[in-house]
Amino acid sequence: MRRHLLVEGRVQGVFYRSGAEREAGRLGLSGFARNLRDGRVEIEVEGSSGAVDEFIAWARVGPPRAEVASVHVEDEEPRTTRGFRTD
Repeated sequence: MRRHLLVEGRVQGVFYRSGAEREAGRLGLSGFARNLRDGRVEIEVEGSSGAVDEFIAWARVGPPRAEVASVHVEDEEPRTTRGFRTD
């Protein structure tokens, strides 16, 4: 399964993307995380449904310095990508 996330709040400059990369690695997920110009973080994650759900639960909290206001989640078609990158 693959999910597209848009994370709003205080999520830039607080190690959110690097935290997402660590969490994705821990869960064996592929995808990416990148900052958007409007202050949000965009993430796509792909893997088993349980691991993706666990990642989304993490994304709703984020790393210690983050203040997540909302996470918008949409379904995506799986792309069988490998690895997780941050842009």
